[in-house]
Amino acid sequence: MSNRELIVLGTASQAPTRSRNHNGYLLRWDGTGLLFDPGEGTQRQMIHARVSAHDIDRICLTHFHGDHCLGVPGVVQRLSLDRVRRPVHAHFPASGAGFFRSLRYASAFDEVVDLQERPIEQEGVIATGPFGTLEAVRLDHRIETFGYRLVEPDGRRMMPERLARYGVRGAAVGQLQREQVLRTEAGQVTLEQVSEPRRGQRFGFVMDTRLCDGVFAIAEGADLLAIESTFLDEDARLADEYRHLTAAQAARVAAECGVRTLVLTHFSQRYSDPQRFHDEAAAVFDGQVVVAEDLQRIPVPKRG
Repeated sequence: MSNRELIVLGTASQAPTRSRNHNGYLLRWDGTGLLFDPGEGTQRQMIHARVSAHDIDRICLTHFHGDHCLGVPGVVQRLSLDRVRRPVHAHFPASGAGFFRSLRYASAFDEVVDLQERPIEQEGVIATGPFGTLEAVRLDHRIETFGYRLVEPDGRRMMPERLARYGVRGAAVGQLQREQVLRTEAGQVTLEQVSEPRRGQRFGFVMDTRLCDGVFAIAEGADLLAIESTFLDEDARLADEYRHLTAAQAARVAAECGVRTLVLTHFSQRYSDPQRFHDEAAAVFDGQVVVAEDLQRIPVPKRG
């Protein structure tokens, strides 16, 4: 199992189909689990995907249309039923705080989990942790909507041949990483002498929006971008009217922003052949294109 992967729990827009559940996406990022947009049926999809309530550290909602939030009651109650003891943080647009409270307390249950509400008032960093920073970015939909961007800080990659040259081994490697400089039998060694810059990885999550600056900001330099492609380009007029994206538009974003792996999702039930989404996107973007399927696991690509 990858330490960094996107587990797809649902891929349907508006209405589920026989093969596609409402939205739901769990991002595993080392020891942190972020559940994005749990739609109706998410709790059951978690069982099929072998995802535990204990895997969830944060719940991130883009907006309060039903296909992106109607799974909240079941997920919240499952957190308590399974006695998740650590705090779980819930991020959502502040304008929908009333909706969130209604979903959180949709029925009677014994509340055990410490669910900490973190309404989003404006764009910017909304959380920091071992994963790096989690940012909210405003999108352009029919109601207030935010996308999310996870950014790992840049670091340094240790180079074994240089470490050996300077006689740095064992616990001394960690000491050098912490202190930046180390005195050895070969003399003083700096971290820069035995390592090279390592760019932090990035994940982007874009749902219900038409093209706007926020979409490009989230996608910039993403190693993995999960993005709605509700429509095909033949229905671009409908996409604009309902403030959604086409597969071609999503691919254009990926191409212009240097995305490595593009994950298309949130498909309208009007289309029966998923291959059309792939073909439309691949004509614009020459990186990896994944047409998401329910219960699929998509690894974050390894560092280049």
